[in-house]
Amino acid sequence: MTFDIALYLGQNGVTLAAIYALLGFALVLVFAVTRVIFIPQGEIMTFAALSLVAIRNGQPPLLAWLLLGLGAVAFVQDGIGAVRAWQPHRLVRAAAVNLLPAVVLLVGVYTLPLAKLAYPVQIALTLLMSAAFGPLIYRVVYAPAARASVLTLLLLSVALHIVLSGLGLLFFGPEGSQLPAFTNGNFQFGGMPVSLQSLWVVGTSLVLLLALSLFFHYTLYGKALRATAVSRTGAQLMGISPAFAGRTAFLLAATIGAWSGILVATTTVIDYDAGFVIGLKGFVAAIIGGLSSYPLAGIGALLVGLTESFASFWASAYKDVIVFLLIIPVLLWRSLASAHHDEEES
Repeated sequence: MTFDIALYLGQNGVTLAAIYALLGFALVLVFAVTRVIFIPQGEIMTFAALSLVAIRNGQPPLLAWLLLGLGAVAFVQDGIGAVRAWQPHRLVRAAAVNLLPAVVLLVGVYTLPLAKLAYPVQIALTLLMSAAFGPLIYRVVYAPAARASVLTLLLLSVALHIVLSGLGLLFFGPEGSQLPAFTNGNFQFGGMPVSLQSLWVVGTSLVLLLALSLFFHYTLYGKALRATAVSRTGAQLMGISPAFAGRTAFLLAATIGAWSGILVATTTVIDYDAGFVIGLKGFVAAIIGGLSSYPLAGIGALLVGLTESFASFWASAYKDVIVFLLIIPVLLWRSLASAHHDEEES
C-alpha cells in the first residue's frame, strides 16, 4: 500500500465515519431516553432515501400513506383514554398531534408538482415525512410497552425491523437507486483528489452534531431530554412527561436517520434492505460508546469508518465481518469490568 492509497482510504473512512457518527448518536439518544435499542433506524434511512428518489421521479411516496395509517392507530390509542375520561380537548389534541401532520403531508405529496420542485425543497419534504414517522412509531409500538424490560423492547425492535423491511420491499421494490450528488466534481488537496460530495457529507454531519450539542445544552427541551436520560423517574417528578421525551427522542432520531440515508444514497446505490447493515455499523459505534457516551460513540464511528475503509482494500469480501468483530473486545472488556464492579460491591 502506497502513501497515496492510504490517504485515499483515510478520506473514505472519515466520510463513512461521519455517517456512522450520526447513526450512533441517534441510537445513544433513543436508548438513553427510552431504553429502546432502535434497530429499525436502518429502515428509516432507506425509507427516506427511496422516498426522495420517488419524489424526484414525480411519484408520491407511499411513506405518506404509512404515516396516515400510523397516525390513525395513534389517534385511536390516545382517543380511547380521552373518551373514557370524557375530555374532548384531549381528543382534539390527539387528532392535531397524530392525524393532522400525516394528512397535510399526504395532501402535499399528491398536489405539489414533485418533480419540478428544487432539490433542497424535495429534501426538506422528505425530512418532514421522516420526522413525523419517528414519533408515530414510538406512540404505536413502544409507548404501550414503556415500562417493559430492555429485552422486551429489543424484541419489539426486531419485530418492527422485520415488518418495515417487508413494507420497504412492497413500497419501493427490490431495485436499488442512487441520488445525485449535492455538488459534483473534486479538488486536489496535497496531491489527492477530494470529492466535493465528501465535504458535504462530513461538513453537514459536523454541523448537525454541533446543533445537537447546542440543543441539549442550551434549550429547555434539550435539557428535559438530558434529565430523562439521567433519571426517568426523577424527570417525571419534575413534570417532564415520559411520553413527550420519547416522542422528541424518536423525532430527532428519525430526522438524523433520514438525513444519513440521503447522504448515503448520494454516494452509493441503496435498496430497501441496505439500511440494515449500515444501521448495524452505527450500532457498533454506539456500543463502543457504551450506549451512553456521545464522545465515545463519535470515536467508535471513526474507528468503524477507518476499519471498513482499510479492510475493503486488504480483504473486501470480509470488510463487514471485520467491522462487526470490533464489537467483541468491547463487549468482553465491559463484561469483565462489570463483573469486577459487582464483586467489589458484594
